[in-house]
Amino acid sequence: MTVTTAAVLVPLLPALAAALIFLTGRRAPGFVQPLAVLPTLAAAGLAVFVAVRQGGEEPLTAAHRLAPTGNDSLPIELALRLDGFAVLVAVLVAVVATCVQLYSTGYLRGDRRYPSYAALVSLFTAAMLLVVYTDDLIVLLVGWEVMGICSYFLVGHYWETGAARAASLKAFLVTKLGDVPFLIGILALASDAGTFRISTIVARLTSSLSSFELSHPTLIALLLLAGVAGKSAQVPLHTWLPDAMAGPTPASALIHAATMVAAGVYFVARLLPVFTASAAALIVLAVLAALTMTGSALAALAQDDIKRILAYSTIGQLGLMTGALAVANREAAVFHLLTHGAFKALLFLAAGVIIHTAGTGSLRALSRLRGLKERAPDAYWTMTIGLLALAAIPPFSGFFSKEAVIGAAEHAALDSGSGSGSAAVAGWIVLAAALLTALLTAAYAARLWLVAFHDPVHARPEPLPAAAVHEDSTPAMTTVLWLLAVPALLLGLTYRALPDWLDGGSLAPTLTTSVLATAAALTGGLIMYAGWRRAYEADAAVDPGPALLGPLFAPAGAGFGLDTAYRTVFVRPTRAAATLVRFLDRTVIDTYVRGAATAPGLLGTLTRRAQTGNVQTYLAALIGGALVLAVAAVLVAAGG
Repeated sequence: MTVTTAAVLVPLLPALAAALIFLTGRRAPGFVQPLAVLPTLAAAGLAVFVAVRQGGEEPLTAAHRLAPTGNDSLPIELALRLDGFAVLVAVLVAVVATCVQLYSTGYLRGDRRYPSYAALVSLFTAAMLLVVYTDDLIVLLVGWEVMGICSYFLVGHYWETGAARAASLKAFLVTKLGDVPFLIGILALASDAGTFRISTIVARLTSSLSSFELSHPTLIALLLLAGVAGKSAQVPLHTWLPDAMAGPTPASALIHAATMVAAGVYFVARLLPVFTASAAALIVLAVLAALTMTGSALAALAQDDIKRILAYSTIGQLGLMTGALAVANREAAVFHLLTHGAFKALLFLAAGVIIHTAGTGSLRALSRLRGLKERAPDAYWTMTIGLLALAAIPPFSGFFSKEAVIGAAEHAALDSGSGSGSAAVAGWIVLAAALLTALLTAAYAARLWLVAFHDPVHARPEPLPAAAVHEDSTPAMTTVLWLLAVPALLLGLTYRALPDWLDGGSLAPTLTTSVLATAAALTGGLIMYAGWRRAYEADAAVDPGPALLGPLFAPAGAGFGLDTAYRTVFVRPTRAAATLVRFLDRTVIDTYVRGAATAPGLLGTLTRRAQTGNVQTYLAALIGGALVLAVAAVLVAAGG
């Protein structure tokens, strides 16, 4: 099998699986699990094959013309580009999707909508793989939008609940708010470059032999960033992601670790020369990344639900990736994308086991449940690994990738001539925000671990009633946890080999930033531990967060009021306008419409009453009319 054939099959297999499940899932439910797991597993194997064969080699491209656009030089093509970035991200997507499908066979057993769920996960996977491999902006847009509709249905899986319905609608609308300028940006970019081919655009912008420049680089970059902010949940379009936790936990793992939110970061990495063509766009990206990192970390410190903590964590880690892109280092961004995909999938699926076992994801409730780590030891140990990777404690994977981002920011801040200019400004912004985020991330990771699993100095109250404790997790669920624990622990050690697959720049940790970042993480963890001990020793309170955040706790827990602001600025005026339009339509316009119909109706009624069917009446009316006409004629003649 050729590499090109294998690459075509990688997104095609889960797409075909989705189609088969949609067609046969209700009539042959016994085939749903094999159709969900086996094609995705085969796609993962083929993705690994493509990565091994193509990694470190010259990029491989292939194209087939799909449709004309009216401009012969601007066709839409089913084009593949297999470079190191694409093949590595494809492996991440396929492996995580396989783990999610396998895990879901246990987590959603007995769910009557499992067939549609499995089909949507497969379609979601195929769409993301299409985004990863394609070299055509329009084909990328197709995969981009298919992911949006899949997320709508997956988040709303439990549509009986109002929270799931509202969350699915919010996710769809907020991401579409970014997709409109994103589409305009794609068309403007293709119009300027004269092609939809990503590799051609990048080559024209980076070649020393080409004099090509974009006509409006800042405008194009900002339009594209709007779509990226929506898909990758960056400020100010991030508010949909915490609410999206209303969906099934394994679907949350897929969205957060390998699809949807990763698409925006990957898109910027692929088209980074478009963004580096505008210094203003990079400054905007750096500021948004800094606000996203720090704001989401503070919000995570104030959440009670495990999944919402992890959701805000994802927003912050994506902010780190966009921070790396803001300092023009796509290698560090994709490195953190890879490690984050491994440990975030692990964290969500471990959280699913905890929720499955305890019947709740509330930290307040879990703190009253004695012996949780003994009841779910696999979830406890694997979540410990995932949280250490999230907190960037060496030698876990998150340390190496986060250090690559911080090192890239330091390089941009200090090695830009005199330390002035847009590159240095972006570097300083990202560096300061990343170090503060390292402290806050370790703090909320420690809070989750301590409150959910550990007794303080004195024993906890009695355990929750047995009725509150659900059945244990299945072997499929725990097996997936330990499979993901391996890359969460070891993937960071690939920092020596990855440059050969990427752009060749070093990803090795540097002494200064390693010490600073690790010290910040340890400080955050120790502060949280001290607060946790003090809170319990003082009054047996459950959560040290309020004492540590003080007056920030309430606004941070509410996402700093962004949802309220959006309701005030956008939602309420829109509803008021809709109410006004409805009033005008029903009361004013419909009145004229009904009036226009009423007059002919009355005339018809009068006419109908005259039609009695009595011949004598007709004759009398005829004679009477003739007499009237005769009299009128006589009068006219006499007057003449």
